[in-house]
This record gives sequence, C-alpha cells and structure tokens, in this order.
Amino acid sequence: MQIPYELALGWRYTRAGRATRRDGFISFISGVSMLGIALGVAALIIVLSVMNGFQREVRDRMLSVVSHIEILAPQGAPLPDVATTLAEARRNPHVTGAAPFVSAQALLSRGQDMRGALVRGIDPALESSVTDLAAGNEKTLKLLVPGEFRVVLGGELARALGVRTGDTVTLIAPAGQVTPAGVVPRLKQMTVAGTFDSGHYEYDAALVLLHHEDAQRIFRLEGPTGIRLKITDVHQARAVAAELAGSVGGGLVVRDWTQQNRTWFAAVQLEKRMMFIILTLIVAVAAFNLVSTLVMTVTDKRADIAILRTLGASPRSIMGVFVVQGAMVGVIGTLAGLLLGLVIAFHIDVIVPAIEQALNASFLPKDIYLISKMPSDPQGSDIVPIAVISLVLAFVATLYPSWRASRVNPAEALRYE
Repeated sequence: MQIPYELALGWRYTRAGRATRRDGFISFISGVSMLGIALGVAALIIVLSVMNGFQREVRDRMLSVVSHIEILAPQGAPLPDVATTLAEARRNPHVTGAAPFVSAQALLSRGQDMRGALVRGIDPALESSVTDLAAGNEKTLKLLVPGEFRVVLGGELARALGVRTGDTVTLIAPAGQVTPAGVVPRLKQMTVAGTFDSGHYEYDAALVLLHHEDAQRIFRLEGPTGIRLKITDVHQARAVAAELAGSVGGGLVVRDWTQQNRTWFAAVQLEKRMMFIILTLIVAVAAFNLVSTLVMTVTDKRADIAILRTLGASPRSIMGVFVVQGAMVGVIGTLAGLLLGLVIAFHIDVIVPAIEQALNASFLPKDIYLISKMPSDPQGSDIVPIAVISLVLAFVATLYPSWRASRVNPAEALRYE
C-alpha cells in the first residue's frame, strides 16, 4: 500500500537531512521543540503523580481515625433507637462494620497546662470494625473498661500536656452543674491508659478516646450520639451516605468522610488544578516553538514547494506536508514525555533516595514531615488529558505556518532559482 506523499515528505522534513548547515540548524530547532514538549509532559506527570501520592497518604492516615460514614442525631442529642439504626445500617450491602460512639468537646488539663480536646466515646470491642486505628492499638483500647474512667490520648496531645501512661489528667465538660453558688464545671479525673499516633497531626493533637459508657456518664447522655460505619469502597462514600439517608429516616444526619474534611479536600483540588494549569503553560511554550521551526522550514523549502505546485500539488496537500511535520514532532515529544514521566513516577521511591544520598540531603526530614518517603500515584485520569492537551497544542501550532506554506506563489518562489 502506497504511503501518501504528504506523509512521506512531512516525515522526511521532520528528520531533516543535514546536507546544508541550514538544514542542520532547522533539525536542531526541531529537536529542541521536541525535547521541550517531552520535558513539559514528563514534569506534569511527575508533579501530579506526587500530589496524588501525598493526597492518598494523608487520606489513608485520616481514614485511620475518621470513619467512612457517620449517622448522627441532630444537635448532639443521643440517638433515639440505637439498636434499630444499627440494624438498618448493617442491611446496606456496602457496609462492612458499624459501631456506636459518643462525640463531644471538652478541656483536658494537667497542672497548669490546658488543651481543647475532641472527646470520642467508643466501644473497644467494635472499634476495629470501623477504623484502622484499633489495629495497632488493640491492647491499649482493651484497657478502656466501663467505670474505670481511662483515656487514650493522641501522641501530640500527650506530649503537649507532658503526660505518660499511668498519669492522671482532668477532663472538664463544657456544661456545668447548677448549684446555689452558681454554675460549677463538671470535672473528672481520668487515668491515661496509653497513647496513639495516627500520623495525622490534627487528630493526634486533639483526640481523646474513652469508653462510650464513661462518656455518657460524664456528659450526662442517655445513649450514644451517633453510629460510625465502614464501607467496602471509600470512593463510594457519598453515594452510600445518600442511600442510608433515605433508609434510616427519623431526622438523623448522615455525613461521609469527604464532608467532614471538605475544606482540606477543596484546597488540595484547587492546588492540583492550579499546578496543572501552570505546568501546561510549559508544554504550550514548547509546543509553540514549533511555529518558529515550521516558519524556518517553509522559508527554506520555498523552491521545493513551488516545484510541487507546478507538478500539480494542491494548496491543501502542501499544507498537509507541514502539518504532518509539526504533528510528528508533537507526537514523538509527547510519547517521549509520557515514557520518561511514567518511568520516574513509578520509580520515584528509588530515584529520590539515590539523589538524597548523592547530595547528602533529605527532602522530607522525619522530624518535620510525617511522610519520610516521596509518594507517587500516577492516575490515568491525569495522564490521558496531559497527552491529549500536548497533542492538540502541537497541532494548533502547525496551522499558521502550514497555511503560509500553502499560499506560496510558485512563480515568485522560482524567479531567482
């Protein structure tokens, strides 16, 4: 099958013969444009993969403390019928675990130090079915026996208060007792049964775990304030929450983990979108270098264009030759960038330590960042748009020079040949 001459000529101009210095220079400019596209595409893939990796790491650490879905009574009141709500939630095929809990805010003091705390009353026997935090702290959580008034503190909170296992802290409930002398805050001495480190600073610095029956006594509640659920796929949490909202009824509030951390996820998505736009401009600059390459090629090949026209080539065919040349540069550059970016993104856990060792530096110090290794998570939803945008920009950059080539007048071009 014969190859169209437009394609053959376009490919020949792309690899540019080096018969003259001018041809060699045009080939060099074409190679620089190709390299620029490749580096821009690779940079986009690597940066977005690292951002996805960080987002995944933070999300996983967050979900080790936060449940996938919570069913709450309005205004922090106890659930009217815990058993019925638990049974209804467990009927959903996506739900793999359910456990009641008590959520409240309080102050935690030790001597002169005082910190705000998020108090969570849990059932130690069921906690492992709704969060991953219990997996590494099973022995500690078993010490939360009703009536013993023991607490498990986040590691950062324990360090801020200067307490260790076996020490006592004072839990101050926000609602006080009304006495003839006025409102007196409710205080309760609690024994520190242990600490935990989830890797998420916000919870390690504020979360206090205790048995839900002890929490009900301290905050004078008749029952748990909510139910925590774990589902099969965290990405389906919003859809499952909508299903549960229609099934549990009773005016209960159903919220998923994305709603609990809406601000953080919105900030991450905005940052990722802005980085995509900024790095796409690098690809655009490299792609539009093709304009200068093709303009120089058209100027150098005016005589060839004129001869082709006199042999019967149409303006559309002439335009196609140079579109093929520019498109080839864009395709090769994009494919090279995809290959380079994916190789680095999939092996960044090896490449970064090698660079750190060579430079004797640490990009992620353990004493500053909770993540000591550079994470990477290449996703097709990022890679495909990058490749498409790069190819489109390269194609658009070829249109004007190719159109100018199709407008060359054969008589004018051959006058001085």
